[in-house]
Amino acid sequence: MDNVSLTAMASIMASGLTIAIGSITPALGEGRAVAQALSSIAQQPDEANTITRTLFVGLAFIESIAIYCFVVALILIFANPFWNYVITKAGG
Repeated sequence: MDNVSLTAMASIMASGLTIAIGSITPALGEGRAVAQALSSIAQQPDEANTITRTLFVGLAFIESIAIYCFVVALILIFANPFWNYVITKAGG
């Protein structure tokens, strides 16, 4: 295997791991946040508006982690910064 193939394989594997971990972890965090918010609303129904507003802000922050992981995976696949270096060293 040449260096270009190894770089391609490493990029694809890294982007796959990034998407896998970057989507599972925020999903678990969002599920836990919603469960805690529902529990809090059940205990204090008068504070439902405040809890819901805080929940949505927290969910936006949690979801941004998944979006950052998605962007990193796209960069690794389509705009990999190592491609030019590997191709010039390979003589292509």
